[in-house]
Amino acid sequence: MSIRHSLLALLQDQPRYGYQLRVEFENRTASTWPLNIGQVYTTLDRLERDGLVSNDGSDGEGHVVYSITAAGTAEVQNWFAAPVERNNPPRNELAIKLALAVTLPGVDVQAIIQAQRVASIRALQDYTKARRDTAANQRAADTAWLLVLDSLIFQTEAEVRWLDLCEARMLQQAQTAGQATPRKSSNGVTVEEAAPLIADSRR
Repeated sequence: MSIRHSLLALLQDQPRYGYQLRVEFENRTASTWPLNIGQVYTTLDRLERDGLVSNDGSDGEGHVVYSITAAGTAEVQNWFAAPVERNNPPRNELAIKLALAVTLPGVDVQAIIQAQRVASIRALQDYTKARRDTAANQRAADTAWLLVLDSLIFQTEAEVRWLDLCEARMLQQAQTAGQATPRKSSNGVTVEEAAPLIADSRR
């Protein structure tokens, strides 16, 4: 997540001080990614150093107000225009955990998958309920929150499908090794059934 560009985008709207930027960011994303106020001020210092914002002085109540410069406006416009790069995928703690689990002796990979599936499905239910309740209000101000919820729902659905594939692959591997295991995963999904979901998504 680019805090730097998010703050510039909010300053493009109007000059603000640090706490206002934090509140605006969390309001527009429904506090999905809470901002540390120290991180906000550190970022503002760097933006000022780089000539992307200017310090407009105090508002009379002890708040230092910042406004965006022409260079900052160009920076945020470039950010909006450019796609988010996928060259360096963000760290996925779950993928890292499973990758390590399958390479270490004595780790119950099936139990990890099951525990995560329960948590992921619970999160999916919570996101879906929040989306249904928010959509029922039919307020234009909720559009940003609905977009965030849609993103969270799609990501969680994909995670559950991936867990199905992981479990099926583990069972298939155990069968190949001659271990006594059931033919299908707890969700009844085989590698052959789960894998086409990935192939389809690449088209």
